[in-house]
Amino acid sequence: MSLQKQLRELSKPYYWMNIVLSISYVVAKKLYPLCTRLFHHRGEEMCELDSRETEILFFLLIVVMIRSRKTGSVTMVNYLSASFLYTKVANVILWAYSDFRYGLAFLLVCVLVSTVLPEPSYRGPEHITYFRNMQTFEEELVRDKRINWIICFYTVWNPSCVNFAPIFAELSGEYNLENLKFGKVDIGRFPDVAQKYRISDSSFSRQLPTVILFKNGKEEERRPCGDSRGKLQKFFFSADNVRAAFGLNQLYKECVENPLKKTKQITTTVTAAVKKTQ
Repeated sequence: MSLQKQLRELSKPYYWMNIVLSISYVVAKKLYPLCTRLFHHRGEEMCELDSRETEILFFLLIVVMIRSRKTGSVTMVNYLSASFLYTKVANVILWAYSDFRYGLAFLLVCVLVSTVLPEPSYRGPEHITYFRNMQTFEEELVRDKRINWIICFYTVWNPSCVNFAPIFAELSGEYNLENLKFGKVDIGRFPDVAQKYRISDSSFSRQLPTVILFKNGKEEERRPCGDSRGKLQKFFFSADNVRAAFGLNQLYKECVENPLKKTKQITTTVTAAVKKTQ
């Protein structure tokens, strides 16, 4: 995601409102007129962070860094989205530490903002085939082996699958071709598919989502995958990571250079022409 696109995304009310909430306590402590009005009961050093407040902010920084690393945040937008929950929780604690009424009021504001301004989701073009059963899925894989399929195996209740959904939709809109298609299978509804492709759909599974590239009707690449010892390797499902792992740019180029020949349509046209001349 380019810097210009990120800034355009951050201009949406959801982001700047959550940024304001995330820095509200520190700003209130550092703005002298606001500080003296809100924290006059804290003594002479009311406009300075005490040791407990500093500890809370330091702990918040560690949590945000760990969480961002686990979610694979590679852009400013992803980083902020992953940190908003923790920064707001820390602010609730800080405001309540100063005055319980402030903490309660801040919590109510957060609930109101989350209700009125939900996180923006991808609303661009989407080219995804949703397979409803295993038979249809396998028939489509072998129907025309010249078509490359990128399939996302997911469950509707898994947070990682939910977070990846708009990314997968955006990639499908960007790379879709007649011989490069995107599909999804809900293994929560069709556990036989999960069993065949060795994907665990348990509550503690680290295989959700799983993305597999099929070439010539057979599995070519998958993420997450196991190492040489069979241990599952962690994979961060960001758009850039998926592009790199499956070589989407190169695959797209190859598919553009080798389009599907519509032999069936040509044959039908020739047959019709022959009948017409007879």
